Amino acid sequence: MKHRSSLAILLVAALCIPEPAFSWGTRAHAVIDRTAVDTLPDDGPVFLKRYAGYIAGSASIPDSWRQTSEPFSKIEEDPNHGWFREQFSFMKVIPRSRYEFVLELYREQIRIEKSNPENAHLMNVRWTGTLPYAALEVYGHLVADMRYLRKARADGKDTAFLEQTCAFYVAWMGHYIGDGSQPLHDTIHHDGWQGPDPSGYTRDPKIHGRFESQYVDAISLSKGDILSRIGKPGHLKGDVFDLVLAHLDEAGGNVEAIYKLDKRNAFANVDDQEAKEMVYSRTAAGARMLRDLIYRAWLESGLPVSSGNPSPIDQSNPLYNAQTGSAPAAKSPELIR
Repeated sequence: MKHRSSLAILLVAALCIPEPAFSWGTRAHAVIDRTAVDTLPDDGPVFLKRYAGYIAGSASIPDSWRQTSEPFSKIEEDPNHGWFREQFSFMKVIPRSRYEFVLELYREQIRIEKSNPENAHLMNVRWTGTLPYAALEVYGHLVADMRYLRKARADGKDTAFLEQTCAFYVAWMGHYIGDGSQPLHDTIHHDGWQGPDPSGYTRDPKIHGRFESQYVDAISLSKGDILSRIGKPGHLKGDVFDLVLAHLDEAGGNVEAIYKLDKRNAFANVDDQEAKEMVYSRTAAGARMLRDLIYRAWLESGLPVSSGNPSPIDQSNPLYNAQTGSAPAAKSPELIR
């Protein structure tokens, strides 16, 4: 009883702390990354398990790239942590290119600047996010480095530095996948309800921190809370970009549930089972997706480098766009299992 009272006091104190500027908090990102690495199958990149502590400890580094003191870094990095899908619902198909996505936003901004100037002001990557592009770009780095590591092994060379590079790419990619599993990173309602509010949800921006940081810390989230929820590796078929988009859409379906929990003050109660279940299910989804992407990257790195797809920067590519200087990314290679 005394222990429970202490937890309640700690939670009340935590809720009085100003909202942190970063995402999921250090604890959740570390738990997601460690669980993903620890559940890699035996035919996967098991060398990463030796770096599990390093990966978990590096899980929040991408947030440090968003400081005002490093403006070039902040400008590039800030959009990579969100995917505010309602803002670009006019897109029937999400472009397979960061630059084509930017162009479509710009065209829409021009189209609506007179009829809807308020929305036009938000029609840019800062207010739409670029999370899936960031995740896929780092995924490509990881596949390339794993391929390099395989060759170094075959040549009898020391691979310690390459292994650590892979570990950092896992932490880097894992941050975006972890962010994407948090529903408030997948909606315009990321920091308080926006627009019409018939259900009376809070407009307080601190809801973000109440859920993903203060409550996660208050319940002492650990790997043991989500390990049994991870299951066997999946996501090995289909296109990786499409799979990441589906991951974000699935998470985004939980936005209103979080606002309902907040409305009844669930995040002030460490014993609220529904609130804890939301944390467990979302962090488990992040760990599962990250584990599957790491495993898939390893399998993909063992395939021959495809010569069937034209280079995206080749002007003879039939999909080449002179406005971006490239063609959209080709579909992921099929894995035969």
